[in-house]
Amino acid sequence: MKSIKRYETIINEALRSVLEYDTPEGQINEFISFFGKHIGADRIYIFEDDVESHVTNNTYEWCAEGVQPQIDDLQGVNMEVIDWWYDSFNEGKSVIISDVEELKGVHQVSYNMLCYQKVHNVVVSPLRHKGQIRGFFGVDNPPEGDYTALTLFLDMIGTMLISFLKIRNTFQKEQYNASMSSYSALSEIYLCMHLINIKTGKYEEIKNAKHVEKECEELDQENFSKRIYTVMKYFCTEMYLSSVLEFVDLSTLDRRLMETNTIVHEFIGTVSGWCRERFIKVDSDEKGRPWHVLYCVEVIDEQKRREKKLLYLSETDSMTGINNRGSGERKIKEFLEKKKGGLLCLLDCDKFKKINDTYGHTVGDTVLIQLASALQRACRENDIVMRLGGDEFAMYLPGISDKEQSESFFKRLFIQIDKIFIPEMQGEKVNVSLGASLCLDDDRATFDKLYHEADAAMYESKKILGNHAIIYLDLD
Repeated sequence: MKSIKRYETIINEALRSVLEYDTPEGQINEFISFFGKHIGADRIYIFEDDVESHVTNNTYEWCAEGVQPQIDDLQGVNMEVIDWWYDSFNEGKSVIISDVEELKGVHQVSYNMLCYQKVHNVVVSPLRHKGQIRGFFGVDNPPEGDYTALTLFLDMIGTMLISFLKIRNTFQKEQYNASMSSYSALSEIYLCMHLINIKTGKYEEIKNAKHVEKECEELDQENFSKRIYTVMKYFCTEMYLSSVLEFVDLSTLDRRLMETNTIVHEFIGTVSGWCRERFIKVDSDEKGRPWHVLYCVEVIDEQKRREKKLLYLSETDSMTGINNRGSGERKIKEFLEKKKGGLLCLLDCDKFKKINDTYGHTVGDTVLIQLASALQRACRENDIVMRLGGDEFAMYLPGISDKEQSESFFKRLFIQIDKIFIPEMQGEKVNVSLGASLCLDDDRATFDKLYHEADAAMYESKKILGNHAIIYLDLD
């Protein structure tokens, strides 16, 4: 009777202590902690059953000072390991083991498990409530004494634990519903969205694309990795498939998300064009490792087209459609940094001011446009053609490394320029003066050096009427 009254006093004190905490998680942890300290046990814990998977999980644990926690190791424990405990629980009885040595040779698996945890004696009681709550809670190494009284005490606090667990479940459900509601609103900007448990691989579908639902009817309904593999085999272009599958690999996701809240990857889909997939960290476990994440996919094809157009405009001369000075110089410098030698040519239109003055600026603009077109026709796909400004142009032809190749190009270029015909100029031909500088692959030439040499050669070229080219090396 003394034990019962003492336990009732402890329960009242525990309830007052629990009121200091605002969340169900905090209340449950405080509740079992309070009992552990007052009973004088090594460990108090709660296990909750996952009936569908036929395993039980250690969800709450209090340990006395110096006692090794077991909660991390006691996840996904097969219920068959302690099936004889469940036989007692199903009859509404507790399990009392006053000396673990009594299990040796009788329940050998249980004996080995308890010995590993340094348990000498244990009392465990069932937690059962309308199929909604199922599991057990126990006390490891309580002080030797009246174990029957202790089981009565555990029955008393079991009812309260069930109440706390019910409150927790309601709280979690409300939080979950609120989160799913906010995720649903967020998903409007995405093609699809899934909430994933990184540890288990299970997922909740928040939004899915209609074409995915139509084409992939046999998608895995539990495992995200299997599901996304099937989806991407259908809807990711072959060029990007390997990088996409690497991005969605859950086994490396916690490491990739440790220092950031979101990571992204872009790929081309077979239906929607350019897409961006994204992982967003939702929460972390007690060790700070990502636990739940959102996986989202959005279509960015229109954005990519805008970016491409803006890039084109930023790099292109608006009148002629060829590279502007900034982009052309940058591309030439990239070749030089990689020690890819070639031929740099500078040229301008002879007597361009006279053309503008005689025929008007509209005709002058036509000259520049047709001249740029002639330069492009004479050059290869990887050659760089740019307008420096006014009537000045430049070209860089990687791979041309000697005078013979250079002169062959000049001949081809002048043929194209000679084809320019502008009716308003009444048969007057367009002529250019060209200066060039050669750069070998092993030269340490800079753009400024080549430009200076080509400019000097072009100055000499202007002294000769008609289309003419001079290479800097030929200057006396």
